[in-house]
Amino acid sequence: MESAWYYYKYRRFIKWLGIYLAIAGPGIIVMVADNDAGGITTYAATGAKFGFNLIWLLVLLGPVAYVVQEMTVRLGAVTKRGHAEAIFDAFGPFWGWFSLIDLGFLDFLTMVTEFIGMTAALQIFGVPPILTIIGVSILMISIFVHGRYWTWEKIVLLFCVLNLIYIPAALLVHPQISDIFKGLIPSIPSTGFTGDFFMFFMANIGTTIAPWMIFFQQSSVVDKGMTEKDIPFGKFDTAVGAFFTVVVAIACVILTGMLLFKPGGVDIESAAEAAIVINGSYPIVGTALAIGLFDAGLLGAMCISLASSWAMGEVFGWAHSLNKKVSEAPMFYAFYFLSLIFAGIVVLIPRAPLVLITLFVQVIAVTLLPAALVFLLLLLNNEEMMGKYKNTLMQNIWGFLIVISIIIVSTLYALSAIFPEMFK
Repeated sequence: MESAWYYYKYRRFIKWLGIYLAIAGPGIIVMVADNDAGGITTYAATGAKFGFNLIWLLVLLGPVAYVVQEMTVRLGAVTKRGHAEAIFDAFGPFWGWFSLIDLGFLDFLTMVTEFIGMTAALQIFGVPPILTIIGVSILMISIFVHGRYWTWEKIVLLFCVLNLIYIPAALLVHPQISDIFKGLIPSIPSTGFTGDFFMFFMANIGTTIAPWMIFFQQSSVVDKGMTEKDIPFGKFDTAVGAFFTVVVAIACVILTGMLLFKPGGVDIESAAEAAIVINGSYPIVGTALAIGLFDAGLLGAMCISLASSWAMGEVFGWAHSLNKKVSEAPMFYAFYFLSLIFAGIVVLIPRAPLVLITLFVQVIAVTLLPAALVFLLLLLNNEEMMGKYKNTLMQNIWGFLIVISIIIVSTLYALSAIFPEMFK
């Protein structure tokens, strides 16, 4: 009798796992891709500057990211519309264009930072930037034009697996478990609440939740054809992605915290710089950091460019699905191709202020995030639209707490960037 019960549970689990594997994708991809080139640079710089002191912040940001992205799963599965289309329908053209212009401007600048990260990573191996940009563009276009969402998703999931390279790399430097646990306790470094600490605190928040993620996951849910019955699996998929996002971020901090951190902190401008420094003493770890940076930039570029293309297609009425061939959705694919080309060209401009661009993107992203979150919460409270899937009281409490916190954080972050002496 007992064996029959276990067999029944086993069969139920296998059935559940099969359904989940069919649904899995949007949540994992959006979360892992959030650890893009800018994110990896932020984590690497955080570890070099503060050691393990901000690990606790990364742990807290995982659930925050999940709360935000879980709402996009419900919204996409119930409405069968992407986020840009939903905003236009619910709030009218003014706010629709406001959100679309914000998204397009920010996504393009973020795309530039992804190319910055990829070219810097491959330069470590002697690859000229122009070859990186050409090669990456050909690769991304080849993956994009298959005419099947599922094909694109499975290929991108393979790159998500490569993003986990930071985990074994962190284990290779043999961190002390006790030191990691100390980093899990909320605290301020011994240097105090300095301007540098404040800037890094804000940057880690800004790189964990981004407006493009909301647009991407909702459109991804729609393009994949998920329905209301798939929502529990979509939520679990998002939770898995959030978990790995936090683990990879902590692994990056451990790497540079172990190998670069010194009393008073070490300033590095990019993850590529960290990889070069580490490569001198720990070639395997330095190589892993560089490979991971390239993969992070590639994942970010693939997802961000697609988020923009989906949004533009929704608003302008173009055919906008990866299940369409190029001949069936020419404007959708053309926008994608052009965004790649122009983002790559910016990186090749002689003496372009690439570091300044990266900083500017982070400031703009965290500043525009509250508006995107407010739209999301308002949509999730529309009972006519969402029915029984609208936000519960507790979901609203958590959502509005996040919005208020982000507004405070984004305001202070923007002020600290514009007036750097204010918090010193």
